[in-house]
Amino acid sequence: MKKELTELLLRLGDDALIAAQRLGEWVSVAPEMEEDVALANIALDQVGAARLLLSYAGELMTEAGESPAAAGGGVVTEDTLAYLRDDREFRNCLLVELPNGDFAVTIAKLLFLSAYQRLHYDWLVASTDERLAGIAAKARKESAYHLDHGTQWVIRLGDGTAESHRRMQAAVDEIWPYTHELFQADDLTRRLDEAGFGAAPATLRDAWLAIVEPVLAQATLDRPADGWAPADGWAPAGGRAGLHTEHLSYLLAEMQVLHRAHPGAHW
Repeated sequence: MKKELTELLLRLGDDALIAAQRLGEWVSVAPEMEEDVALANIALDQVGAARLLLSYAGELMTEAGESPAAAGGGVVTEDTLAYLRDDREFRNCLLVELPNGDFAVTIAKLLFLSAYQRLHYDWLVASTDERLAGIAAKARKESAYHLDHGTQWVIRLGDGTAESHRRMQAAVDEIWPYTHELFQADDLTRRLDEAGFGAAPATLRDAWLAIVEPVLAQATLDRPADGWAPADGWAPAGGRAGLHTEHLSYLLAEMQVLHRAHPGAHW
């Protein structure tokens, strides 16, 4: 099951890494100084989780003799996986790679992702893989804070002025279709669930709605009227298989440029 576990670690680690890179773009340009610091701290939490997950994935890949094409073989580290993979090798969900856009879009992404991550990490604390369970125990505490922060902002904007309500509703409507991918099952998730390594994604959907829907209601926002199955509406997906939007390529170009220009460089 090491190959399946490696794939799960890449999915979780890439979600955290790409989310961190997007949140980091708000440093010095957030709506207020306190929010500037808060988003930076959330980004650092995501980087910390990504390091633990990708380091573990790198160790498993090294043992298996696997390495990203650009790395040319050898030991696989967290840096190898962050800086030397191309977009088709990343396994993050599409939601995290979307541009920041309006501040309300970032807040909608934060609410939806943190609710999903908290539930997933809660489940993984009981994973049969002890190391993954230990990583999840640390990350779920941070996800709870991220969820609280996103919740407060959604309520503040949704139940605020007419303009803030309009923009928060538009953000929820824009991002909602991308949440379907979080709960899609495939052969990998089914094998992981059977082995006790990871949660079956669909089992988290009801709990996720139980968190998100009351927040939207308190914020006086309408929940987008569609089901969660792809057949019920537009449900962009493909990130778990390496099929991404064009936005990820631009993000990686900025994130990887220094490492690729100066291989092996250290601060």
